[in-house]
Amino acid sequence: MNWKGEQVIILGAARQGTALARYLAVQGASVTLTDMRASQELNTAQEALKDLEIQWVLGEHPDNLLDGASLVCPSGGVPLTIPFLQQARSRGIPFSNDSQIFLQAAPCPAIGITGSAGKTTTTTLVGRIAHAAVDSGEAQYQHAFIGGNIGNPLIAQLDEIGPSDIAVMELSSFQLDLMTASPHIAAVLNISPNHLDRHGSMQAYTAAKRHILEHQTSQDIAVLGRDDENAWALRDSVKGQIYSFGFLPLPPGGFGSYLQDGNIWIKTPALQQPAVSLSDIQIPGDHNILNVLAAAAICAAAELPIPAIGQGVAGFTGVPHRLEFVRRWKDTDWYNDSKATGPEMAVRAIQAFSQPLILLAGGRDKDLPWDKFAQAAARRVDHLVLFGKAAPVIQAALLPDSPFSLDICAGLHEAVSKAAALAQPGDVVLLAPGGDSFDEFDNFEHRGESFKSWVNQLA
Repeated sequence: MNWKGEQVIILGAARQGTALARYLAVQGASVTLTDMRASQELNTAQEALKDLEIQWVLGEHPDNLLDGASLVCPSGGVPLTIPFLQQARSRGIPFSNDSQIFLQAAPCPAIGITGSAGKTTTTTLVGRIAHAAVDSGEAQYQHAFIGGNIGNPLIAQLDEIGPSDIAVMELSSFQLDLMTASPHIAAVLNISPNHLDRHGSMQAYTAAKRHILEHQTSQDIAVLGRDDENAWALRDSVKGQIYSFGFLPLPPGGFGSYLQDGNIWIKTPALQQPAVSLSDIQIPGDHNILNVLAAAAICAAAELPIPAIGQGVAGFTGVPHRLEFVRRWKDTDWYNDSKATGPEMAVRAIQAFSQPLILLAGGRDKDLPWDKFAQAAARRVDHLVLFGKAAPVIQAALLPDSPFSLDICAGLHEAVSKAAALAQPGDVVLLAPGGDSFDEFDNFEHRGESFKSWVNQLA
C-alpha cells in the first residue's frame, strides 16, 4: 500500500518494532514508536533511528496517541489485552505487524513455518537447504532470505528482495494472532499446549496457529505434520495442495516426506526418491528426525532440488539453546536446551538421550500441564534438579514414588552446582527447563548463555 501520510503507532522498540519503524518511515508514514521502558534503556534503538522523523513516546502508552491513527502494530511480546490496545480495538483501528506487512509487500514467494516446537530448527534447516540450492545454480531462485521470529525481521531486507528470490520465515503464535495474510507455502509442524498464559485457552492458541493457512488460496501449499493430531486436523482448513511429513506412512496419493530403508524419501507429483540418509543427521533425538522430515517436505513443496536437501542437512549440528552441546567435564556431557520453554518441549529433550540423565527443570510456569513431563521424568531421569518459580508447580505434578532423586534450588546457578556435585562419569546433564526464563533472565537466550558460562567455569 501507499504509506505516505498514514499515521502508524508501533508498540515495542525491540528488533521487530524498530525494523518496522524504519521501513514505514522511509515509505513516508508518520510513525510513533511507544515503549513502556524509559529513554535510558532504549539509547541503542533511538540512536539507530535518529536519521528518521519518528516520534518517541516512552514510559507510557497514552490513549491520545490513537487520535487520527490509521494502524496499530504491536510487537510480538506486547499482550493484546493491555488497555491501550483494547481502546484501539474499540475505536475500530486495524492491527498489523512486521510479518504481515512483509508478506503483503514482498515481491517473491514466501515460506512460513510455525509450530509449538521445532520451528527454529526447521526454519534454519530450510534456510541451509535453500542457500545450498541457490549456490548450486540449480534452483529457480536467485537468493534466499531467512528471518521472522528466528531473530531477523525480514521487513528490514525488503528493499534487497526481488521477484526471483525466496523468503523463509519463522512465525510465532503471537505474530499469527494478528495476521490476515498467509505465505505461499505454510507449514504447521505440531500444536501442543504452549503460551496459554497469553492466549487464554488451547482453542485460542490453535486458532492463532491456523491463521497461517486461513488466507491461502487454491494456488498455495500447506505442509502439515501427520503424526501430530492437532496439526493434522488442520488439513480440513487447507485450500490448496497438502504436503505432509512424519514417521507414519504417507496417505495414499499424498505428497511429502517419509522414512524408508534408513533414508528420508521425497514424493512429489514429479518424482519419488531418497533425499537424506538418517546416518547424516547429526542432531540427536527422534524429534530432530521429524524436523529434518519437515524441512525436506517444505523444500520439496518449494521445488528446491533434491540434492540440496542432503547438502543442507550434512554438517548441521543444531542451533544455539536447542540441545546444544556445551562441554564434557569429568566424563559427563552437558547440554543446553534453554529454548525448551514448555513441558512438552522438555519431554522431547529428555527422550533424545539414552544415557543416565541429570535434568535441570524450572523457570517460570506458563499455566501448562506437566503430566507428560512427570511421566517422561519417571521413565528416563535419574536425578531431577528443580529451580525457579516453577519448582513447586513441577514438584506437585510429579508421580508418586518416582525413582529419581529430587533437589530444589532457588535459581539456575545453584542448580548447576548441584548437578555438578551429582554427576558421575557417563552421565548427561541436561538443561531443559519446561518453563520460560522471565523469573530470572531477560529471555531464553540470556538463560542459555548464563548456563553455558557457569558450566564452562566448572573446574
